[in-house]
Amino acid sequence: METSKIDNRPLYNSRIIDTYIKLIKRNYSYINVSELLNYARMEPYQVTDEGHWFTQEQVDLFYERLVKLTGNKNIAREAGRYAASPDAIGVMRQYVLGLVGPAKAYEIAGKYAHNFSKSAIYKSTKIGTNKVNITVVPYEGVCEKSFQCENRMGYFEAVAIMFNYRLPKIEHPECLFKEGNVCRYIVSWKESSSSFWKKIRNYTAVFFSAVCLGSYFLTSWAIPITILPFSVFVVLLLTLYAGIIEKRELNAAIDNLRGSSDKLLEQVNVNYNNALMINEIGLAISKQMDIDGILSNVIQVFEKRLDYDRGLILLANQDKTRLTFRAGFGYTDELLSILKNTSFHLDRQESKGVFVVSFREQKPFLINDVSDIETTLSPHSLELAKKMGTKSFICCPIINEEEPLGILAVDNIKTKRPLCQSDISLLMGIAPEIGISIHNATLIEAKERQFKSILQVLAASIDARDSLTAGHSEKVTEYALGISNEMGLPKDYCEMIRVASLLHDYGKIGIKDSILKKEGELDTEEREEIETHTNKTKKILEQINFEGIYREVPYIAECHHEKIDGSGYPKGIKGEEIPLGAKIIAVADFFEAITSKRHYRDPMSLDIAFQLLKEESGIHFDRKVIEAFINYYYREYNIKNLNPNE
Repeated sequence: METSKIDNRPLYNSRIIDTYIKLIKRNYSYINVSELLNYARMEPYQVTDEGHWFTQEQVDLFYERLVKLTGNKNIAREAGRYAASPDAIGVMRQYVLGLVGPAKAYEIAGKYAHNFSKSAIYKSTKIGTNKVNITVVPYEGVCEKSFQCENRMGYFEAVAIMFNYRLPKIEHPECLFKEGNVCRYIVSWKESSSSFWKKIRNYTAVFFSAVCLGSYFLTSWAIPITILPFSVFVVLLLTLYAGIIEKRELNAAIDNLRGSSDKLLEQVNVNYNNALMINEIGLAISKQMDIDGILSNVIQVFEKRLDYDRGLILLANQDKTRLTFRAGFGYTDELLSILKNTSFHLDRQESKGVFVVSFREQKPFLINDVSDIETTLSPHSLELAKKMGTKSFICCPIINEEEPLGILAVDNIKTKRPLCQSDISLLMGIAPEIGISIHNATLIEAKERQFKSILQVLAASIDARDSLTAGHSEKVTEYALGISNEMGLPKDYCEMIRVASLLHDYGKIGIKDSILKKEGELDTEEREEIETHTNKTKKILEQINFEGIYREVPYIAECHHEKIDGSGYPKGIKGEEIPLGAKIIAVADFFEAITSKRHYRDPMSLDIAFQLLKEESGIHFDRKVIEAFINYYYREYNIKNLNPNE
């Protein structure tokens, strides 16, 4: 059982398998790679993702099937050696080719080996100018196989080949699979061409020096004088040739180092961009309190920062029966229209689409080929995928406190960049932040709905005292908001107007029914009593803890009977002293009152009502507010037989 647990640990980097795949595609093109990976329980996107790791069991299955398909029992070593080829160069570039030569590469093998395998400890010791001893000791419980030993030797051979050296000699005096305690490799290689020609030069210089000295003592000056220029020429020629070869080798090393640096810089840029994106998403969602605003900002950041052609966010409805499109980028207007009119059923057990499954099971999916899941899709979903032109995509659940809220999905159709496990990791890191923001916004929206419903109940409780005034506050609110929008007032100010309009007459709760419902004109005392409702409204509303944009509600509600010429009540303020919100409610309240039935009169016709408004323009009511109201009303109610400008 313990071995089984260890075997299920991720031990081998995907780059090892990727080298095998590239070798197969070049030398064994008849093999069905998809079938091979499926047998080994691997996914293509996992192989292409340098951050993915496979288990011992998966690697064993892969090799077992590969040997059967190729009939080549030495393919493990061949694959290791293939790491030196241009096709597979990316596997070891970052760790080997940045070094000056194989000596240093072998010497630090133990330092970079953990980037490829977590199954063993590698220790390298230099035992000669061109010879190293490498010892591999598997961790306790790891059950490597003999083919992995062969694969290692192939990689050791690849190191020398990468630097244009000849195939190194590998001795294997001790092997785990031949009753040894460790796997020990003695790797030796012949010196580089430049070193060889430097030795030839040095030996030549020594030889000619000896000849010249011998000739001097044994013969006359004639022979040394003849030999010396020739020997100098030969030594200089060998020095020049060795220098040229050495320069080529150094240039190759520099080019390799540049390639390694470019790859590292590319990864740094990706990490930096991802960090910026996460920061921007945090800022974007912190500035919004409503779901649509949050999603709009998030999608804008995605489009700017993420390396995907398209993306969308689907959210579940309140009763969790459907997933509907809420925001997206990269789609044409036609495709956006299709998405907005499409929903995915969550309440049908037979629904097996990947979005639905991802939502239900709260796990991400990477689909490299939509044709692979055609059998699981309904005809409707399959038709949608074809219309979208989707080939491969990633979808991640948006979750908050283990509750699924929606789906985040991305795909590429232009860049053709393969999607991989690291993309899933990135999106799964972002999705919870979106989930938290959506949850918080949902709570805020719920509180706002509760707040609005309370206000409506309060307003209705006053209007309901008299059947003739029922709905008065709501109608005044409708008109006031119409005026505010017509005047282009800010959203927050319009919201404040809405609340003040609903509660503008709440002080009437303190007025006797005998006065409110009197059929006929009020006497002076009764009129004074009615006028106290504005002060009563303010005092009652001041007991409510209005904050932020709602702070002005009590004062604006109190002033809705003030008039431009100062003849209004309760304070008799005039002109610019009257807050704009009160001027708006005054017009809305007046028009609703005169066009509705009251105990003391019948409703006035629209032409008379508009005529009265115009007559009061600049006297009792603000001229701009009246103009805005008339324009709004004519457009909203489609009034054509009257001219609003008359």
